[in-house]
Amino acid sequence: MRVRFVSLAISLILVACGPQVDELPQLGIDIRETSVSGLSAGASMAGQLQVAHSSHIVGAGIVAGGPFGCAETPGSGLMPAAVRNVTRALEGCMSDKLRSQGIPDVPALADLTEDLADEGSIDPLAGLAKDRVYLFCGDQDRIVTRSVVEAAQRFYEEVGVPQENIALVTRPDAGHTFLTVDTGNNCETSDSPFVSDCNYDQAGAILKWIYGVLKPSGDEENGKYVIFDQSPFASDIGHGLSNEGVVYIPQTCTKQGGCRLHIALHGCEQNRDKVGMTFIEGSGFARWAATNRLVVLFPQVSANHLLNPKGCWDWWGYTG
Repeated sequence: MRVRFVSLAISLILVACGPQVDELPQLGIDIRETSVSGLSAGASMAGQLQVAHSSHIVGAGIVAGGPFGCAETPGSGLMPAAVRNVTRALEGCMSDKLRSQGIPDVPALADLTEDLADEGSIDPLAGLAKDRVYLFCGDQDRIVTRSVVEAAQRFYEEVGVPQENIALVTRPDAGHTFLTVDTGNNCETSDSPFVSDCNYDQAGAILKWIYGVLKPSGDEENGKYVIFDQSPFASDIGHGLSNEGVVYIPQTCTKQGGCRLHIALHGCEQNRDKVGMTFIEGSGFARWAATNRLVVLFPQVSANHLLNPKGCWDWWGYTG
């Protein structure tokens, strides 16, 4: 699964550069300034992507997510790894029910990550030394508990991200959701479309923490949403990707190269098939991208009734 993930992640980054898809323009993206964020399963996948490709990715926004490799179960047995991993994912990596058994076991996860880097399965951990990480948890979140997000904070410190580069933001009134200024459910709600009006610009907070001072957000009509075919970037049967993804491209990025790329990963039950463009347009990323030469990629996964009924990103191994 790790090998497949690394290949998929590179493909997703290259989507916005355009050479492989005729329908997309060649934008000359500065890959070295890529960032990633996500909610819930998307947050866990964002952390996987960031750590695996730390030589290209400069920061991550983890909204209700745990540490890298959290669902990994050691050893082998009669049961497939994905089946073993799912129990850990659902309990130890979302709640703290099994915390007494060492889940999330941050030192063990840090050791696992170092081993992966040493064997060349992921980028060297030295690439994380300058990364900036935004972590968020809401006290009304009954799906991913605060202890799991705090474990992600400790993990980043263990693998070399300076403490001053890590922001842990909490809200007593927020549920399991992506926070906006004026769009979506009531703030404490943990329900579809998992976008909530909390009088807080979380997209802006993530991007400003990662990139520093930005120009004020503007009108997303200064760019366009492009729906593109994801099939050229998938391999084998059961890869989990939807047929189509979405990328937001500011007008300035079509005229001059050097724009940066932010990858925004939806949560479970938050893909286009389920909630349409609610997360893509309602999250607020495009408004910041429009004035700050940022291209925003919204890759999509599809629901599978057997392996992935809620359309979650594969951070525990259901694709292999």
